Amino acid sequence: MVKLRLSALLIFCAVFHSHFAGAAGVAPIAVLALLTYVTALTASKFKKGGGWLCLSTIIIVTAALLTYKYSRFLLLDVLASVNKPLAEHFAASLFTALPATPPLAISFFAFEFIHYLYEVRRGREPIKKPQDFLAFAIFFPSLVAGPIKRYQDFIPSLYQGLSAVSSRDVAAGMVRLAAGFFKKLMIADNINQYILEKQAFYFAVDLPERWLFLLALAGRIYYDFSGYTDIALGLAMMMGIKLPPNFNGPYGATSIRDFWQRWHMSLSFWIRDYIYIPLGGSQHGLARRILSGILAFALCGLWHGASWNFLFWGLYHGLGLAINTVYRKLPWLSPLWKLYDKYPLTARLTTFLFVVFGWLPFFYPLDKALSMFLMLFQFKGVSGD
Repeated sequence: MVKLRLSALLIFCAVFHSHFAGAAGVAPIAVLALLTYVTALTASKFKKGGGWLCLSTIIIVTAALLTYKYSRFLLLDVLASVNKPLAEHFAASLFTALPATPPLAISFFAFEFIHYLYEVRRGREPIKKPQDFLAFAIFFPSLVAGPIKRYQDFIPSLYQGLSAVSSRDVAAGMVRLAAGFFKKLMIADNINQYILEKQAFYFAVDLPERWLFLLALAGRIYYDFSGYTDIALGLAMMMGIKLPPNFNGPYGATSIRDFWQRWHMSLSFWIRDYIYIPLGGSQHGLARRILSGILAFALCGLWHGASWNFLFWGLYHGLGLAINTVYRKLPWLSPLWKLYDKYPLTARLTTFLFVVFGWLPFFYPLDKALSMFLMLFQFKGVSGD
């Protein structure tokens, strides 16, 4: 029965992925998945050299991600600012061979494959059965928007669900699924409609409505993304499978560090484990710790999209984390953290404002985001973009 259920699940996952990704989207993911699976199995058989084999495939997976998702940004925005003719030459050659859009969910695939190879390189046992690895790779509830899975947790949970599903799991999953659809369709989509109607008039409306617009941005991204996560968690739960949580009351965080332990948790923990810690983490002094954090979150920003505003958003949060790390060590800021300790609500409010101000460069080009930010502190509206 377990084999039959696994076969049915794999068929459904494959149909789901091929339907939404198309042949051009499936092919590169299939190649990367096969390479990842074979590499891990081969590397585990060698005490020496296996680590380099895993590292080589990590580089290949990263190169594929850069090529499909970031080549246009790297060539037309970064290289073109230095040497435009050279950038156009490379672009003309490369873009004819690439699809118009990256393969569906290539960021999630790449991060999960990198995680898998990194853990095998550290000595963990690889996934032996190809059908188990395939289930890990294309499990449909988490395919498009996560959460980012860890294979050592997913495979045991998969078999637990395949062997038996309780009525309590099904009921809890249906409730979670319904909550996700409610968040997405009833709250996020309606907030989005408000944003689409009001953003053209942002510079003409009065101050309270600009702040309402900012809060709408914060609400839209939270209810949209957490709604998708609840749908994924609910579907998996109905099959008796547990996926990692992604949100835990993030807008109630008391610091930027606390926020990133509550917001898109599977991504922030991935960034911590596979970028921040390998860069040195907190083991090499304060300056190295701050630099590692800023670099890690710059990459976190670019993970969300290939453009300058996402890079800025990542650096913004990286700088916020750096300040979070050092401000209690600065005597001249002691009144601030003493205020936070005495009145925790002030810490929550400061963190919330920092986060929601950051949604402006997340959603809009940097020049417009800056203008929109400044207009939050001016009482007279002006016309313009």
